[in-house]
Amino acid sequence: MAENGKNSGLPEGAATEFEDAMSYGDYLGLERLLTCQEPRSEQHDEMLFVIIHQATELWLKLVLHELGAAMTHIRADDLPPAFKMLARVSRIQAQLIQSWDVLSTLTPADYMTFRAVLGNASGFQSHQYRLIEFTLGNKNPAMLEPHRHDRAIHARLNAALDAPSLYEEAICLLARRGLGIDSEQIKMDWRKTHQPDESVRRAWLAVYRDTEAHWDLYELAEKLVDLEDRFQQWRFQHMTTVARIIGDKRGTGGTSGVSYLRHALDMRFFPELWDVRTEL
Repeated sequence: MAENGKNSGLPEGAATEFEDAMSYGDYLGLERLLTCQEPRSEQHDEMLFVIIHQATELWLKLVLHELGAAMTHIRADDLPPAFKMLARVSRIQAQLIQSWDVLSTLTPADYMTFRAVLGNASGFQSHQYRLIEFTLGNKNPAMLEPHRHDRAIHARLNAALDAPSLYEEAICLLARRGLGIDSEQIKMDWRKTHQPDESVRRAWLAVYRDTEAHWDLYELAEKLVDLEDRFQQWRFQHMTTVARIIGDKRGTGGTSGVSYLRHALDMRFFPELWDVRTEL
């Protein structure tokens, strides 16, 4: 008989008694996490649909956690920690992009077996996705409407509209560094989406033309471009996956489906960072 775990297949010294101690499952709240999948039909493929979207929301929560901390460091002109956080967001985005490959195993015939049980539920209503868009700068007060029924979420979204976006924090940093940002860019209505500005374009151009003198700003610029690049890849994969599954049909929740997603591909968060590339 094995004694003290020897020859039992357990790692030597592995804890096995948890009556009065915290286990792995306790720490992660796995009982709650693994019982919150509640498909509304008996169809096999609905579990895939539920888990993909729940896992996405967990990743979005981490993205917001990292973006919020990165913005705090940018405001404090403490860029190295912000770089690490923004790089982590890019890695998370890679995971989100990859998740569309898993969802694309859902065929149109599979999806139609349970689509009716979704009712008006739609990913369009994800408040965390909307918070990320607001945080990155795509601000639209009309997007508050689907969340008016939940006061806490509505208030959080409204606060994000009123606050500077990640890019606007970067522009404020350019101004503090004396790079000639027009005062209107600092004293603007933060609820509006940033529009291309000549003073911002000139400032980023100066950064890219003398990277040695502005190395940390150059690195920040490239981290921002990474974020938008990955975000566009995510949007594209979203669009093609939806097209593969439902074609041009309207989405759940009344959205226009693929046409709405195709239009989203034209949106830019950091326009001047893309424009300066033509001039370098």
